[in-house]
Amino acid sequence: MIKQTPVKGSKKVKVNFVLPKESTAGKVSVVGDFNGWDPYVHPLKPRSNGTKSVTVTLPVSQRFAFRYLDEQGQWLDDEAVDRVPNNFGGVNGVLTT
Repeated sequence: MIKQTPVKGSKKVKVNFVLPKESTAGKVSVVGDFNGWDPYVHPLKPRSNGTKSVTVTLPVSQRFAFRYLDEQGQWLDDEAVDRVPNNFGGVNGVLTT
């Protein structure tokens, strides 16, 4: 699940990426063209309800490709967003702010 909240007085939006508790047992990060696909920049943190989340501040009116990557190197998709083919035979999620 992804929730967007405008940042008051700016042209930015806070994007909260949330994975359900059954998605993966270990560590997971959100990676995309907004962070150079670096799994160390935005790790999701466990929440008390068992989900994992991270908030990323992004510019408004832009389109970003992203995926989730777990600590075993497995890609996870967000089923709630549109997806487009990538250059590696998989798909990326698409987020428009």
